[in-house]
Amino acid sequence: QVQLVESGGGLVQAGGSLRLSCAASGPAFSSYFMGWFRQAPGKDREFVGGVSGSGGSTYYADSVKGRFTISRDNAKNTVYLQMNSLKPEDTAVYYCARPMAQHMLFMTTRSIRYWGQGTQVTVSS
Repeated sequence: QVQLVESGGGLVQAGGSLRLSCAASGPAFSSYFMGWFRQAPGKDREFVGGVSGSGGSTYYADSVKGRFTISRDNAKNTVYLQMNSLKPEDTAVYYCARPMAQHMLFMTTRSIRYWGQGTQVTVSS
């Protein structure tokens, strides 16, 4: 069974940075692409970006491109989301996710098999 546990959320001022971590348990971590989603109050959950199994390929939503970076450490079974130049509109609960298919860089909520519990990120203006 796969479990995903996020950490690193918090309150930060606009322009600041945060790094989220997602620790995964279960088999075949490095075989699966991994993704990050976020959900703001009253809005649908949206895809932030994904990373390939090796970490060599990434994909980002236009809203975060150039500001966020996804990486992974397969030795630690951990995926990271480095968030820089944060804006108030980045305020949301951030979720780590593993898709049903192994090699899926662009993800939708329907393509996800495992979700983390989420971590709150609040950006003040």
